[in-house]
Amino acid sequence: MITAATPRPPQHGTDGLPPLVRRARLHDAPALHTLSLAFIRSGALRPRSVDHYLAHAGEFLLATRRGRTSALGCLALGDEGDGVAVLYNFCVAQGNQGQGLGAALLRAALADARYRRVREVFTATTGGASFFRRHGFVSAGPGRAPAAWAAALDPARGSEVLSRRL
Repeated sequence: MITAATPRPPQHGTDGLPPLVRRARLHDAPALHTLSLAFIRSGALRPRSVDHYLAHAGEFLLATRRGRTSALGCLALGDEGDGVAVLYNFCVAQGNQGQGLGAALLRAALADARYRRVREVFTATTGGASFFRRHGFVSAGPGRAPAAWAAALDPARGSEVLSRRL
């Protein structure tokens, strides 16, 4: 019996081009900061100055569309030592969500973590954990996250801490 397949959501933007993920460079710091501002204002991201993006540009991955230069999403992978890393400042610009940019950024960050021989990656989210759970993350038990990073989380934001072993 032949049945019609359920159409899958597009994994490309409205222009049909796949996302391009690359490591951010120093000159990308203002664009990373600008992209993050809407999420900082909404409370989804912690406030960070342009200086943070300049000082940590090498931790950031940047998503664009092929043939385009504008920053549509970003994600940072911070090395906490001892085979542990944290994902932070994960955002995809409004109007570009649900098109595979976040998934592409996360896949690239996890590949980078494996290359660096990271054994476990942690993240904190205020926006619900379903996206991360679809990508293999589970709730991190108390005391498992890197102590300094966990101590810097604002309890008032109600973040859920998740982890994924690699």
